[in-house]
Amino acid sequence: MRTFGFSEFLFILEAAKWTVALSMIAFIGGAIGGLIIALSRTSDNRLLRLLSGGFIQIFQGTPLLLQLFLVFFGAPVLGFEINPWVAAGVALILNSSAFLGEIWRGCIEAVPSGQWEAAMALNLRYVSRMRYVILPQAFKIALAPTVGYMVQIIKGTSLAAIIGFAEVTRSGQIINNATFQPLIVFSVVAAIYFALCWPLSIVAARMERQHAAALAR
Repeated sequence: MRTFGFSEFLFILEAAKWTVALSMIAFIGGAIGGLIIALSRTSDNRLLRLLSGGFIQIFQGTPLLLQLFLVFFGAPVLGFEINPWVAAGVALILNSSAFLGEIWRGCIEAVPSGQWEAAMALNLRYVSRMRYVILPQAFKIALAPTVGYMVQIIKGTSLAAIIGFAEVTRSGQIINNATFQPLIVFSVVAAIYFALCWPLSIVAARMERQHAAALAR
């Protein structure tokens, strides 16, 4: 039986790059999907509103772990070969799209009604209305909650360990199986997640205070 040492610590720390990479993939893909969902939710087209609303209900109403299982084990049933990296990326992108879409929908609707009325008075079409009037203002409102949600994405990547994706949690499991020192091993894992998430939490809180101060003026 091995004892936990510096090499074991480095092994877990090395896996942090895959946690960060998966988080970035989930955020970038989720941001693209989330924007589509948010625009669909606020569009004049009733069908788009219903479809995007259904998408949000499905992915917010089911556990991320179950979504990972469905993608990883469901794809081969449908004839698609898939590895843990792709499965984790797809599941996290879909999940992030639902949550970011709903966050950004709220931010779009938080733009004062006078701005909507002014854009409509100028006879701007929906695309121009969003591009030049609504979205630039919604972007400022969305910054703090978006940065805050990135913390949830990072923590959500830990579930990818269950399908064999070698990120921080999975690496901790491997080292624990070799050392049988769970307290030390998973304390290190927790410390790495804290180091990744804490700066983002600080930034999000600061942005929220700045936005509240700007509204109070």
